[in-house]
Amino acid sequence: MTPSPLRIGVAGLGRAFTLMLPTFTRDQRVRLVAAADPLPAARRQFESDFGASSHATVEALCADPAVQVLYIATPHQFHADHVALAAAHGKHVLVEKPMAITLAQCTAMIEATRSAGVHMLVGHSHSFNAPVLHTRALIASGRFGAVRMMTAMNYTDFLYRPRRPEELDTAAGGGVIHSQATHQIDILRLLGGGKVRSVFAHTGAWDPARPTEGAYQALLEFEDGAMASATYSGYAHYDSDAQLGDIGELGRHKDPADYGAARKRLADTAHAMQESRLKAERNYGGSLYQPAPALDAHHQHFGPLLVSCDKADLRPTPTGIEIWEDTQRRFEPLPAPRVPRSEVIDELIDTIVRGRPPVHDGAWARATTEVCLAILASARDRTPQQMHLQTGLGGN
Repeated sequence: MTPSPLRIGVAGLGRAFTLMLPTFTRDQRVRLVAAADPLPAARRQFESDFGASSHATVEALCADPAVQVLYIATPHQFHADHVALAAAHGKHVLVEKPMAITLAQCTAMIEATRSAGVHMLVGHSHSFNAPVLHTRALIASGRFGAVRMMTAMNYTDFLYRPRRPEELDTAAGGGVIHSQATHQIDILRLLGGGKVRSVFAHTGAWDPARPTEGAYQALLEFEDGAMASATYSGYAHYDSDAQLGDIGELGRHKDPADYGAARKRLADTAHAMQESRLKAERNYGGSLYQPAPALDAHHQHFGPLLVSCDKADLRPTPTGIEIWEDTQRRFEPLPAPRVPRSEVIDELIDTIVRGRPPVHDGAWARATTEVCLAILASARDRTPQQMHLQTGLGGN
């Protein structure tokens, strides 16, 4: 018998929600039943689009009896409080990355959901992407031996997209470490087995008009001796999607005519409209909001990635996995996604309906947060940082 769809209540109708919206609307295993947002225009659009209720506060959303699972997509600094509210009302939780901005908050979220007997998953992060999961399965098969080295890079214009003030304040969860390193570190941990031993990193904060970290380079050592390098620039003029056939992070082909659009848009509107207002107007319910285009036939990604094993190098791409072995080079294609980010719903169903332990649980996400905070600490102190809260796949 087909189970009833999970009833989702959305806390926060901003950018994260719009990226998950195609998943929620196309995956028949979930249904949007309520939302909360401080902006009346966003609430009105949600009511119109889904014939569902909306609330001005997260507290009211948590108390809504129609809601079974709370998807928390509020700003980073509110995640811990909103998870605690959801747990107190007996709601399961899907909380956006980053889980939180301090380890104490992460631990409080784990304890709150555990005490309430509800499940918590953390995502979407790009470690859910099908090419990453398939690469993990290839590694787990043992055919290529142990993972020895991983190289990840991503060059984007992230820092020049419209931002609210707190998104340019590191202490409030702003900058590329909390918002972007979370993706990259989560991928590397998934492929490397999870347990990072030490982190040594440098960060860059090079634009006084955007006073937060916009770039980093980090070296990770895993407990089994594997090593990884992670490079990210949100200042980039170069677009590393060029190495992936000009397929963007969301799996869609990029139009070359759009090159430099973020910087141009910021320059054109900075004096006419406050930047935070521009972001709000481009978000769900705003006057400049545009729904996501039709699904492209490619998987999402987070920049070029190479995994070096004893017997092969593995390169996940938006269409499949390149496998470079001793005497041959081959390609394992992946079927085109029917629903974007469906892997998030797969794990949600497995956890809540089937009772299977999730990969992206609170302990896993806290370990990713520990590495991200170590990047900041290592850059500040110019010393390697030792990890203490790491967990492997399956919680081992």
